[in-house]
Amino acid sequence: MPMIEIKDLRKSFGGVEVLKGVGFAVDKGEVVVVLGPSGSGKSTLLRCINLLEDYHAGDIRIDGATVGYRAHADGRRIACSEAENAKVREQVGLVFQSFNLFPHRTAIENVMMGPLHVRRMAKVQARALAAGLLDKVGLADKAGQYPATLSGGQQQRVAIARALAMQPKVMLFDEVTSALDPELVGEVLLVIRRLADEGMTMIIVTHEIHFARDVGDRIIFMDGGVIVEHGPPGQVLASPSSERLKLFLRRYQGDYLAV
Repeated sequence: MPMIEIKDLRKSFGGVEVLKGVGFAVDKGEVVVVLGPSGSGKSTLLRCINLLEDYHAGDIRIDGATVGYRAHADGRRIACSEAENAKVREQVGLVFQSFNLFPHRTAIENVMMGPLHVRRMAKVQARALAAGLLDKVGLADKAGQYPATLSGGQQQRVAIARALAMQPKVMLFDEVTSALDPELVGEVLLVIRRLADEGMTMIIVTHEIHFARDVGDRIIFMDGGVIVEHGPPGQVLASPSSERLKLFLRRYQGDYLAV
């Protein structure tokens, strides 16, 4: 059974369909990198998986559990209960390009929030978990500092630790380096690469082409709300079959292709 399974996913905003029947599966421990131009539906896809956005048709499953809706025998969509959705959502960590840290709480307090208030973990246990995760992302010495005193890269690493504190089965990353100064990008990508090495199931939306090649088991290229190409990095990035992907790679990594 795949860890993530998406079938014929459709989502519209008003009269504009932004996901037009997207479908793929992600095995346990697999890292899938999603590439595509702005407006291609990448971020909407992640938000639907975590049910931050409602979707209008299709099927999403996380480790076999239905997200959002289940199909009735007569073909109708039946909404899952809020309790069912919350239980599945706890298994999915989502990190955005904006850090969304609580400014009035220290780094360790930000990481403790989920275990304390969602998982009802004892405070001493939550603090120990948070301290270990801050150490994991290289910020053990910043535990008592407030977000305003941290660099963008450090804040993003706190955000990753906060997502990991819920002990998810799946991690979703949405352009987590796009708001960072170039010299800070590497420290965040290193944390994600370590998670990949540890076997975390991940979907990563990024424009970092070389990182996609190095960390991804599979590449998906989206444009206009559909999957245009997908396959191993060596195939998709080195020998793209569509003109649209070739143009995209020239724009974001001009020296990647010898064309």
